[in-house]
Amino acid sequence: MEDIRPENWNELHRELFENTWNPVIRRHRSNFVYRGMSSAGFNLQTTLMRLGGNFRELEIHLLRNFKKYARQDAVQENNEWNWLAVAQHHGLPTRLLDWTYSPYVALHFATANVGLYECDGVIWCVDFVKAHEHLPEKLRRTLIDESANALTAEMLDQVARSLRELEKLSPEEFAIFFEPPSLDERIVNQFALFSFMSTPEARLDDWLARQDSSMFRRIVIPKDMKWEVRDKLDQANITERVLFPGLDGLSRWLKRHYTPRNELEG
Repeated sequence: MEDIRPENWNELHRELFENTWNPVIRRHRSNFVYRGMSSAGFNLQTTLMRLGGNFRELEIHLLRNFKKYARQDAVQENNEWNWLAVAQHHGLPTRLLDWTYSPYVALHFATANVGLYECDGVIWCVDFVKAHEHLPEKLRRTLIDESANALTAEMLDQVARSLRELEKLSPEEFAIFFEPPSLDERIVNQFALFSFMSTPEARLDDWLARQDSSMFRRIVIPKDMKWEVRDKLDQANITERVLFPGLDGLSRWLKRHYTPRNELEG
């Protein structure tokens, strides 16, 4: 699939909300989730992959030791999927990727790093409902029984107690999108969910490239548009102050907000 490259704010806005009308319920209810990245050259490599080495083996050690040293009340329910969500949320290298239901939140992450304003940004848009049509039968049946589109930690735990059990559900690679518990205000405000592949070696963008082209698209944000997009998001209150509640987020917002544009442009 070729990248979509809007030329102005109105085109960008239209592309972000493309194919969100649901004629069955006559409402705008999108089946897409979004991931914003500062550079269009970035792929969907996980933090576990970026760690390098034998990351299949490292994944086991990382998660085991995270469980061992974390406070035992760090998770609401003691299952592998809640632990993975908490670990990802706090920066442990995992096979999980962060996504959001909000195209505006994705736009924020595509434009938050002013140090990369010389690069085009990108929004990955994935129809996760279509992606879940490729799930193994047990997981598809769970979604049908729950009348749900996205999995939860509890639903995953009903089918597989661990990553290794999950991998045995199918000889084919598959992608999962699941909603974490509301760990804190950050998860809630970012309208967040996670994706991960059934094996640690698999990469979501490689898997998507082998699927129907209607399952995903990439919206490239030209570098010359980033300042306009950023200023309009700030006006709409889509900022670090909201998405990262607390003094750290407040400081990040103020630092970016008051960075002079001419200083960055040399």
